[in-house]
Amino acid sequence: MAKTVALLLGVHAHQPVGNFESVLDDAHQRCYGPFIRVLHEYPDFHFAIHLSGWLLEYMLKHFAEDMALLREMVERGQAELFGAGFTEPVLASIPSVDRVGQINTLSKYLKQELGQQPVGAWLTERVWESSVVPALADAGIRYVTVDDYHFMCSGKESSVLNGFYTTEEDGRKVDLFPISEALRYRLPFSPAHEVVGYLESLAQEDGQAAAVYFDDIEKFGIWPETYQWVYERGWLRQFIEGVLNSDIIKPMRYADYHQQSRTKGVVYLPTTSYIEMNEWTLPAAAAHEYADLVSRERDGHRYEQTKPYVRGGIWRNFFMRYPESNWMHKRMLELSKRYHALPKAKQTAAMLHALYEAQANDAYWHGLFGGLYLPHLRRAIYQAIIRLEALLDEVEARPQQQILDIDLDGHDELFLHNGSLQAIILLDGSAAIAELDSYQHKHNFADSLTRQAEHYHRKVHAAQAPAHSGEGIGNPHDHMTSKHEISPEDLATDSRRRALFNDSWVDGGGNHHPLHYGRDDHGGPDCEFATILPSQSSALLRKRYSLDKQRLSVSYSLANEQVSDGYLRVEINLAMPSCDGPAGRFRQGDHIPGGFGQPLNQDNLDKIILEDEVLGGAVELKTSIPCQFSSAPHLSVSQSEAGFEKIMQAVTLTLQWPVSALSQEVVVTLKFS
Repeated sequence: MAKTVALLLGVHAHQPVGNFESVLDDAHQRCYGPFIRVLHEYPDFHFAIHLSGWLLEYMLKHFAEDMALLREMVERGQAELFGAGFTEPVLASIPSVDRVGQINTLSKYLKQELGQQPVGAWLTERVWESSVVPALADAGIRYVTVDDYHFMCSGKESSVLNGFYTTEEDGRKVDLFPISEALRYRLPFSPAHEVVGYLESLAQEDGQAAAVYFDDIEKFGIWPETYQWVYERGWLRQFIEGVLNSDIIKPMRYADYHQQSRTKGVVYLPTTSYIEMNEWTLPAAAAHEYADLVSRERDGHRYEQTKPYVRGGIWRNFFMRYPESNWMHKRMLELSKRYHALPKAKQTAAMLHALYEAQANDAYWHGLFGGLYLPHLRRAIYQAIIRLEALLDEVEARPQQQILDIDLDGHDELFLHNGSLQAIILLDGSAAIAELDSYQHKHNFADSLTRQAEHYHRKVHAAQAPAHSGEGIGNPHDHMTSKHEISPEDLATDSRRRALFNDSWVDGGGNHHPLHYGRDDHGGPDCEFATILPSQSSALLRKRYSLDKQRLSVSYSLANEQVSDGYLRVEINLAMPSCDGPAGRFRQGDHIPGGFGQPLNQDNLDKIILEDEVLGGAVELKTSIPCQFSSAPHLSVSQSEAGFEKIMQAVTLTLQWPVSALSQEVVVTLKFS
């Protein structure tokens, strides 16, 4: 029998829930559209494609002609549709009932719109935990793709990873295809004829050998240099024609290969994701150690043998690394529990839609990709959370005050809400607001990000890697560029969580002392705290929160007026959707003193308005006693495929009063309109 190899080529298309329409349009123009149109010209080139539900909805609405071509390719047996969760959640991170629901929702949508019920599934970020097997099987999924690295971590040799294996959990089974790392790093970066030659080298005489590829379609046009390489210089056509002209390579759908072949045996995979993700999940210090270890293994020419055992962290570590990610996740879990506890008659499609959007993966993590650092992606998660919470409250009212440890950090949080606003106050001694929701705006005004050290920060001022040489183009994983000029000051980290109403006492020597409050509450509609001022054993400062319709009031009163000097300093990290864009500005009467991205300082300020066209409203800040006011953008430094960049997370408002002003009660009011 002549040697052959089945080419199982799959591409994954996804855009985060909440991404800008301009980004989606550009992605279609440079990648999704041209890829579909080129493939349509080659009916004998069989392939698989996964489109996340949110992206598919957009493409069907805005690019109907290209979607009609895809449907035609499905109907003629050229294209196979892969399923997944509708909003692209990491399945392992959401409740089992939502795993099944998310998969079924996308499968039904694919059948309805493109004419095929999937039996294969894309595993978001290739995050594997065996606990997802029952949900996959119960949702009708027969096979999924994960990295060959997953198999190597279980002791498999790469030479046997040319078919599919079977795993089981809780009496249900699913088959696993190992995605070839060698192909992931060749397509589409190496010249087409080299890739074709490599594929031919994988052929075997038994007719069972498969070359498995499934990766981001964005590599074919959106990643740096790829549009010119793949389409203008003709890489994609050269590759397809090279495959079709080969007597050895047989492009196939996964479904056809799966039907004609048998499993290569049972396998049990450890909890892991792709190699790069395992580094990204680690805190900076641990990531340094991990990267240095990998470097030593590479330098010693041992890494290809030891990489399955030189493993980093797991995807869930992001909840440990980033309090903001953990907070969103635990809020989502609590609301999922509330939704599923409702009688079926009270559950609505709008509730389920909001729940699924709150589970979209992108804003929960960060690496070279991932969107935790992107405010508009976190905002989309909070919009869904707030929308769902409002719908649940309509059918099952909550108490106006609740105490929970929502984020499982060992400290309780106090939930205050009045149907219009919700303030979640940290009972960890800071008495700061971790979440401030306006149900009218569907926005969390405390949605900021605390600056912490990142592993890649040590690369910001490192020498540039040598440019790619030879044929082909470079891989973005190897690029090290910078979108913005980054100074050492930009890499500063925060000593405490970015929140609203973080309080400090500034003594006569200019030293800042964070205030630590205890509860001083009498069970009424207000929430009170108290602290002894530093070095002032008899000076009791009281702090009280109250909500009234669209107004949050925070009052400070000093019980002992014998304090000689010092200042009360209040920091408010306010998340405004326009960030440093032109749609956000300060206003005082007819005067506009500047935008949110500009520093602003004023003495004796008692009122200022923050207008935001993206929000569709404004925030009015008032103080009962004039304060020394300053404002500055809160910026973080992160990396993306485009390089190192500075992103505005919030506008930091600082209010300060001398002790002499505290002889009266100071009231700070935020009114949302």
